[in-house]
Amino acid sequence: MMNADAHMFSEPDEGRDAGVTVFSAKNASIGYSQTPVLTGITLSLSPGHALALIGPNGSGKTTLMRALLGSAQLISGELSCPLDFLGYVPQNSDIDLSFPINLRQVVEMGMYPKTKPLRPLSREQKEEVSAALEQIGLAERARERFGTLSGGQRQRVLVARALVAKPRLVLLDEPFNGLDEPNREALLSLISQAKAQGTAFMISTHDYRVATEVCDESLIVAGRQVAYGPTSQVFRPEIINEAFGGIHSV
Repeated sequence: MMNADAHMFSEPDEGRDAGVTVFSAKNASIGYSQTPVLTGITLSLSPGHALALIGPNGSGKTTLMRALLGSAQLISGELSCPLDFLGYVPQNSDIDLSFPINLRQVVEMGMYPKTKPLRPLSREQKEEVSAALEQIGLAERARERFGTLSGGQRQRVLVARALVAKPRLVLLDEPFNGLDEPNREALLSLISQAKAQGTAFMISTHDYRVATEVCDESLIVAGRQVAYGPTSQVFRPEIINEAFGGIHSV
């Protein structure tokens, strides 16, 4: 049964893809081994839109992403994500920084879902990798070892890897943690450009500026759905305080 206390606001339905969704949930409860971690989730995400996923640590943000990736369980309700593959950038890098792999090779990994086993990348795919490196401003360093980059530069490479095969939905788990202002702005620009091309994003973040600058809708969670709707309507002091127990302000 849907949480009667959840704040639901009308969604924007304008744009070329109005009525089309890349992800939707209806009263979904998600968790592990039949034990719910997150309950009462009802939302939809359209192409070219970004959804901010906001909540305290342990509130279920990562669990929702894991449900889309197939590593968390839908216990009840409905969860629909009719896509062949998703782009994903985890909170912690999945690449050993001591491993001898260069920037270009990291971005090429994003093409693997569209490449037949043991087949080299096509000429077109190689050009798309080159374009992705240009887009993040690191083309001249393409042959450098990934582990030699700064944290912010590595994050830009990982986002480029997630975007290079042009998935319709990209999941970003705390992508702005620890970034300095130049890398933060570069990442925001990269997300905005991808949105303009129709890519949808789910962005788990504690950075309210990210939500207000680049996210069309926001989902506030605290083990349950606290609020969902356009970011401008969801970001109210009473809602944030409800989710964070009065320890945060907008």
